[in-house]
Amino acid sequence: MRTRPIRFQVVILVVPALVALIALWAFAAGITGVDGMRLLQISSLTNAIATPSEQVVIELQHERLLTVAGSPLEDQRAQTDAAVGTFRKLAGDLDVDEKLKPHLEAVFDQLNSLDEIRAQADQGDTRLRVIEAYNRIVDVMFRMYDTMILVPDTGIYRQARAVTSLGQAKELLARQRALIVGGLDPAARAAFTQASATRRFQYNKALSELDAELAAPYAPTQAQANFLALEDKVAAGTAPPDAQVVVDLYWTEVERNQVASVDRLVRRVTPAAIAVLLRVGLAGGLGLVAIVMTVIICVRFTRRLTRDLTQLRTAALNLAHVRLPRAVDQLQQGQEMEEPGEVPAMPDAILEIEHVGKALNSVQSTAIEAAAGQVRLRKGVGMVFLNLARRSQSLLHKQLTQLDTMERREENPEALEDLFRLDHLTTRMRRHAENLIILSDAVPGRGWRRPVPIVDVVRGALAEVEDYGRVTVLPMPSVSLSGSAVADVIHLIAELLENATIFSPPYTKVYVRAEPGRGGVVVEVEDRGLGMNGAEFAAMNERLAGPMEFDLADSDRLGLFVVGRLAHRNQITVSLRPSPYGGTTAIVVIPESLIERPAAINA
Repeated sequence: MRTRPIRFQVVILVVPALVALIALWAFAAGITGVDGMRLLQISSLTNAIATPSEQVVIELQHERLLTVAGSPLEDQRAQTDAAVGTFRKLAGDLDVDEKLKPHLEAVFDQLNSLDEIRAQADQGDTRLRVIEAYNRIVDVMFRMYDTMILVPDTGIYRQARAVTSLGQAKELLARQRALIVGGLDPAARAAFTQASATRRFQYNKALSELDAELAAPYAPTQAQANFLALEDKVAAGTAPPDAQVVVDLYWTEVERNQVASVDRLVRRVTPAAIAVLLRVGLAGGLGLVAIVMTVIICVRFTRRLTRDLTQLRTAALNLAHVRLPRAVDQLQQGQEMEEPGEVPAMPDAILEIEHVGKALNSVQSTAIEAAAGQVRLRKGVGMVFLNLARRSQSLLHKQLTQLDTMERREENPEALEDLFRLDHLTTRMRRHAENLIILSDAVPGRGWRRPVPIVDVVRGALAEVEDYGRVTVLPMPSVSLSGSAVADVIHLIAELLENATIFSPPYTKVYVRAEPGRGGVVVEVEDRGLGMNGAEFAAMNERLAGPMEFDLADSDRLGLFVVGRLAHRNQITVSLRPSPYGGTTAIVVIPESLIERPAAINA
């Protein structure tokens, strides 16, 4: 088994997993046994709720009819109250589910209004208002029936919905019967016609959904044809004198058909419930056996596969996070590279896992080659920068010497001012050329042998900034900077001053101050520009905190790279923070090792 390919191993794992899924499905089907029990409980719901509530509906239909007909009501109201009492007792003793309970409570609430409806009818309320009051009670009953027929068996559910719709059609017929008793005035005629349209739609739709057995009692009859003709006449504006007889005959037929359909539907529930429970029990038993087998097989093979993959993962992580980065760093720093080693072979592992280990070794070799190529490329680019910068620096030095000679000979103030501007421009060009030298990890040619006062260092930096007129130099301490660091510090401060003048409004000032601090001298360059947000400050300070590797794709940050290189070379700390005036303050901490006391004045 150990020499088999991983595909074979995966197939062995997948097949039991599929069996496990089937077993889990069977287990879920066992949970649906609750649905089968609910089917068995339908008989209880029928006896405690459906049958007594249906009797309440029948009695309410009779009471509604007698009320609008002006007939004696004592006996009928007594029968209605008896049916309501029986329904309340049986339904109250039954433990119903949470879906049915609010509907049952709504039915009880509507039945509580029955005495008020009767009182209004006795006081001479209009016929339509009385009919509508009884209708509200019956409507709540049918909404409860809709909840009761939410059974899991799809076939029974559809037939039950259809039978319930036929019951609603029967209720609409009862309303038409009540409307026609007292004569059809315009309002009653409109209500009759509306009920007729709704009844026909529900009746035809429900009848089309019934199967042959349940639809058998609803075969077309002459009484039905006579009633349909009566509805058409009423809709046309006429009502025959025998209308009441026609409605009563059809009503008797519909009552008989509804009872027959309900009985046939209820007889189907118990066999369907037993069949569901048998299927669930059989599937659940087989599923349990399959789950046990799947667990045993999966545990066995998963342990093996997990062990091999864990070993490979450990070796790969060690390669990715320790050995390979160390080799790449050594390459980038120009040191002699230590061999990172290879991912150890796993002879007992799955075939494909061994192949992955070999592939990781290939990736390692490729990564080292790519890193070496990148180092060579960077060195090549650096040499190009250095050669171009050295040539530019030589030319600019000659140009500065020539300009100095011309300035000494020139006596015309206007021409001398132009020469000074050209001299300042050349000085800035020299600083930009030195940027390339610094980025190439070389040292610019300028240098001082003796210490230079810090104030002269700042002035030297100011001379290399384009918009130097906006910079205000505050009083400086009487300390000097070591000659070896003068050129780098002038360049560093010049870059910060240039950045401050560029990124602040032209009408604002830039301030430079220096003060003795813990461990050296602190130079601050403060502008009053727009500043940066917290995330940008954090990113900038993180880059300035360590040796910055120049990224050719990030040339917009050229000055920042130069500052970072110079600071790292001289162990100077540079950090940025928000200015109290809304801009940015650059803080340069020059270490005590570069400070000499007392200061030497001349370079």
